[in-house]
Amino acid sequence: MTAPVTAHPGLSIVIPVYRGAATIGLLVEALSVLQPVGGIEIVLVNDGSPDNSGDVCRKLLTTGSVPIIYVEHTRNYGEHNAVMTGLRHTSGNYVITMDDDLQNPPEEVIKLYDHARLGNWDVVYTRYAVKQHAAWRNIGSQFANKVADWLLDKPRGLYLSSFRCMSATIVQNVTRYTGPYPYVDGLIMQVTTRIDSIEVRHFPRVEGRSNYTLRRLVLLWLNLATSFSLAPLRLAILAGLIMALLGAGGAVATIVEALYSDRIPSGWASTMTAILLVGGVQSMVLGVLGEYVGRTFLSANGKPQGSVRMVERSAPGEAVAAAKPLENAA
Repeated sequence: MTAPVTAHPGLSIVIPVYRGAATIGLLVEALSVLQPVGGIEIVLVNDGSPDNSGDVCRKLLTTGSVPIIYVEHTRNYGEHNAVMTGLRHTSGNYVITMDDDLQNPPEEVIKLYDHARLGNWDVVYTRYAVKQHAAWRNIGSQFANKVADWLLDKPRGLYLSSFRCMSATIVQNVTRYTGPYPYVDGLIMQVTTRIDSIEVRHFPRVEGRSNYTLRRLVLLWLNLATSFSLAPLRLAILAGLIMALLGAGGAVATIVEALYSDRIPSGWASTMTAILLVGGVQSMVLGVLGEYVGRTFLSANGKPQGSVRMVERSAPGEAVAAAKPLENAA
């Protein structure tokens, strides 16, 4: 018999689902046997998955032994967008986000939840002694975390894992962001410094391959760099200053050489110095500015963070079906 949905369960678990038809049922089944303090609810967000993940999730509404909320996006918006949608449909005192690939053992959920609850932490991240990803993916993650150390106001060395636990207060503040380019960890760093981490196990993928391609990782890095920091603009200013100093040095060298040598065509050295140095730094600065302007344009024109097609709950009589924009779907 399906458990009733409590007003405020102790723990909500948000799982973005994309190509997860083979694993989401196993994950929900494993999570359903957990008995966290205060009870549990599971929020599944189908982020426009091209396989039959939606059918599997909807079946879980009738077979699951814990309250389940199923949210379906009208298209694929990306993991962080799906997480934001899921967070808006939670009611737990604490919320854990995790992937649908079973690489995070479900039994680690209680460990993570209890650490956050008993330690009165706002956010608790997880870290892995051994991370079961491809070498290029691990290198990319390390690079992203090093960049985050520089761009975000976060504890040095903190690993930004998607397997994290947040208090309801943090969730409420994070979900106020309605822009089209959410970066959940960047939003977290803007609202709290009471952050801790614990070590958990990490398993190889049970099925398929990672949905994070190199292109998706690059887009994620752009979200990190341009949505929550002015550092790239300041870097462009610094680069411009350095290039200006080098250009000044090149100009002096050109003048000296022109005075003491008659083998160089008149104007060639100065022209090349200007083109190479000034042109290079201008291209870089324009690229950075273009990224900011483009994102501002899309945000001002109402590009959605996510659009919800339907919301269904496992409790009888609470199914909701509607095609509506994100801001009306919370």
